[in-house]
Formats: sequence, structure tokens, C-alpha cells
Amino acid sequence: MSVIYILLPVALFIAAVAVGAFIWAGRRGEFDGLETPAVRMLFDDDPPEPPAREPKRPD
Repeated sequence: MSVIYILLPVALFIAAVAVGAFIWAGRRGEFDGLETPAVRMLFDDDPPEPPAREPKRPD
């Protein structure tokens, strides 16, 4: 028996699973925010605190 009769159906099955997973992920919205994760690390979680004022020295 030739190997092509085994490998071709296996390859087609793997390709069908990959296409199905891609379509499933696309319908669930996994690819909606492509830029957000790349820029998220640039923003601080908390706003910066204002610098503490130095007390005035008596003259």
C-alpha cells in the first residue's frame, strides 16, 4: 500500500481542523483588537501621583 493513501487524508483532516479553528476563533471575536495588546504595555495602570510639595521654610 502506498504511503500517499495514508498521508493525504491525514493532511486534509489536519487542514480542515485548522480552517475550522480559524473560523471558530473569528466568529468569537478573537481577532477584533489586534492593536490593543501591543499598545497596552505603554499605558500605566495607575495615574502618577503629584509630586510632594516641600514645606516652606520660615525666613
